[in-house]
Amino acid sequence: MATEAVPGSARRSRKWANETRLGMVRRARKINRMLAETYPDAHTELDFDGPFQLLVATVLSAQTTDVRVNLTTPALFARYPTPEDLAAADPEELERLIRPTGFYRAKAKSLLGLAKALVERFDGEVPRRLEDLVTLPGVGRKTANVVLGNAFDVPGITVDTHFGRLVRRFGWTTETDPVKVEHEIAEIFPPKEWTILSHRLIWHGRRICHARKPACGACPVAALCPSFGTGPVDAAVAAKLVKTGPPS
Repeated sequence: MATEAVPGSARRSRKWANETRLGMVRRARKINRMLAETYPDAHTELDFDGPFQLLVATVLSAQTTDVRVNLTTPALFARYPTPEDLAAADPEELERLIRPTGFYRAKAKSLLGLAKALVERFDGEVPRRLEDLVTLPGVGRKTANVVLGNAFDVPGITVDTHFGRLVRRFGWTTETDPVKVEHEIAEIFPPKEWTILSHRLIWHGRRICHARKPACGACPVAALCPSFGTGPVDAAVAAKLVKTGPPS
């Protein structure tokens, strides 16, 4: 299939070159339905019990895997079960506990800061509004939307590297700025779909639509993807690229 380059490093098939806005929206929603069938159990792969644990785990997940975070947080939460406990933590001890997640000094500083902010400004409770969450140290829109969608059932779009890569490959946007991506995708789907859409795309990105070599020949939405052919299209070759378990 012939392809041509477009912004965002996607490879768009000429088949989609004259696609209308309405056509793109319909195609996007069909892809979402197909991914819902492919990943009926899609959810955040961070282990947590309550908003505070999810907030901390999400901050720790930057530049590392959810698997690594899940191996680290049990001891962390046993030692500091509440924002008050974490706010009073010894920085060096905290760094030792979270060291396996990488960038531990910066993350420890963020965790101490957000814990103190929760205690001093929010009575030890994780706020339920995005505009409040993003005032916490180490918390941006991505982290805030993870917490809102998964701890409070407030719709939010999580634009991580997987999500951004897939929406550009699917031709839903050419934006690279996460905030602009979030706003453009929010115009395509109703709010009730935002959180679960994020999970589906992240799961698909981790398992099939990889950054360097996507398993195009094993992709359930290949027929609707303008970037089909970015990776191997042979079914047998592509099948070897599919990851079936949690990302390591």
